[in-house]
Amino acid sequence: MTCPHDLLATLADDPDPGPFALVRREGAAHLDLFRGTVRTADRLADLPLPDGAPGPHTLALVPYRQITERGFACIDDGMPLEYLEIAGHTRIALADALAALPPDPVLTSDAAFDVTDEEYADTVGRVLDEEIGRGEGANFVIHRALRATVQGAPLRAGLAALRRLLLDERGTYWTFLVYTGHRILVGASPERHVSVNDGLVMMNPISGTFRHASAAPDRSALLRFLRDPKEVEELYMVLDEELKMMATVAEHGGRVIGPYLKEMAHLAHTEYLLAGRGSKDVREVLRETMFAPTTTGSPMENACRVIARHERSGRRYYAGVLALLGRDGAGRQTLDAPILIRTAEISPVGELRVPVGATLVRHSTAAGEVAETHAKAAGVLAALGLAPQAPAADPARMVRDGSGAPRPDRRPSLADDPEVRAALAVRNMPLARFWLDERVPGTTALAGAAGRRALIVDGEDTFTGMLAHQLGALGLAVDVRPWRRVAPLDGYDLVVAGPGPGDPRAVTEPKMAALRALLTGRLAAGLPTLAVCLGHQLLAGLLGLPLHRRAAPYQGVQRDVPVFGRTRRVGFYSSFTALADGDRLGTPYGLVELSRDPADGAVHALRGTGFAGVQFHPESVLSPDGLAVLAELVGHLLARPALTTHGAADRG
Repeated sequence: MTCPHDLLATLADDPDPGPFALVRREGAAHLDLFRGTVRTADRLADLPLPDGAPGPHTLALVPYRQITERGFACIDDGMPLEYLEIAGHTRIALADALAALPPDPVLTSDAAFDVTDEEYADTVGRVLDEEIGRGEGANFVIHRALRATVQGAPLRAGLAALRRLLLDERGTYWTFLVYTGHRILVGASPERHVSVNDGLVMMNPISGTFRHASAAPDRSALLRFLRDPKEVEELYMVLDEELKMMATVAEHGGRVIGPYLKEMAHLAHTEYLLAGRGSKDVREVLRETMFAPTTTGSPMENACRVIARHERSGRRYYAGVLALLGRDGAGRQTLDAPILIRTAEISPVGELRVPVGATLVRHSTAAGEVAETHAKAAGVLAALGLAPQAPAADPARMVRDGSGAPRPDRRPSLADDPEVRAALAVRNMPLARFWLDERVPGTTALAGAAGRRALIVDGEDTFTGMLAHQLGALGLAVDVRPWRRVAPLDGYDLVVAGPGPGDPRAVTEPKMAALRALLTGRLAAGLPTLAVCLGHQLLAGLLGLPLHRRAAPYQGVQRDVPVFGRTRRVGFYSSFTALADGDRLGTPYGLVELSRDPADGAVHALRGTGFAGVQFHPESVLSPDGLAVLAELVGHLLARPALTTHGAADRG
């Protein structure tokens, strides 16, 4: 280890010491000091990752506006994609860094949120009513920012805040300060966005926020939080959304590991890990996973539109990522990218900005989401002197961590409590084993599926990627295309009109018109067609069924419903449904069998000669019977028998 005192003193005292980054990664007993030259790039693909010695090569600051690479909407604030070409790398022991970093308190003035609590509460109400309630998506993250002015040298203040975070915050994935010459980013991010190491791609969806005001959180209150339906469903929804991303960047999709409790100084979160093998260039992995649903919403493309409609200003680097690109000892690409949350941005003249957001779901309340923004910002604000420090445990009970630094003894962790662990484990009981278990290729294949091809038409919801993996597990070769460019359809044995946001009654809207035209052509020709969620609604409308907006959205809802004579447990993401008052429907395309809700007549599934539709998402992690339903419907459409093994066995 290099003696850090003079080095860190230079960084703290020099008004412009040149670009650098100080990073403590999860569990490390040291900080990495990276130095080099800062440059800008237009695209993620332009980030340099040269061949050469193993280790980190490039540290990129990816702004939220980079989402435009995927063609998604944003308020374009012009923030650059900056990167540090790493020319020097030094490791500094944590205890040495704490001794050398400035212990000064950070002083600020004129601190205030750019959106008041009352204004934010109003925005929450509008998003719940106008977006989630009208079928635009399942969840959305709306941000606001605390602004202030730093008194004194900005870089020294940033380094002092870093020291405070290293001492007081816990449960972080990266604790860091990055200085580019144009800005300072200092933060303690709890969340890995995506990493790649030895071909293993990992993501880390975190959701649900348990706020506590004492050093020892109330165990009974924590258990109530873990059983709260709103918190449980919120985590399930971001789990589904990140499984969509893993379906794109991992060859066989992601496998779900967890859930776990992540304890921090002011709050605790619940989280999963997702893992899968992939071979994409790490810059392509970054592009395909812009950005975490925990900071945007779902479905992703429409979430970006909703954010642009309801936020007053650009997000700058909030919800973007830091991305450390390098190579391992075998020359393979590596990536480690935390999400830029719980992070302060300080300008060279001392302008301070601390952005924070809350996840809005159908159960949200305005007061609860306002409180969540305060809780999430508390750790960084405390390090900046703008909020109280987290209460420590008994100061007489001091221990030393792996670096030798003294810390209050906060053990035992509530994450190790047997009842807490049981409450977490029970969350997996209703989930689809397809995504939780190790999958063996071929064990769920339909007889006669080999050589058959399916095309999924994406209605702007990348659930289609998960659906592709499930159809692939049934033995089909699968392609996915956006609704804007469906043709040609020649050579496909099955076409799937997929899910997406929006009002299916808006038949002149371009997407709805295009999908209706696709379905009309397939029905007229009698060609095998499956419709899912939005596709199902449009199919039902073409068959003459009325479409109805539900009084309460079915976003992230799991239910046992009748599906062609069997009870199936499946997950819904919808605000609209078709209605029927009978189990049979005469149509120009023949007699159609309907599976309806006995309470309100909502049509959960339908099938006729050559076509079928389901309102729920068989591919969702909320659909433990999803693969069985798909197997039955695909077998029906392709005139093939059911599964050859127990892999998609019936329930109920």
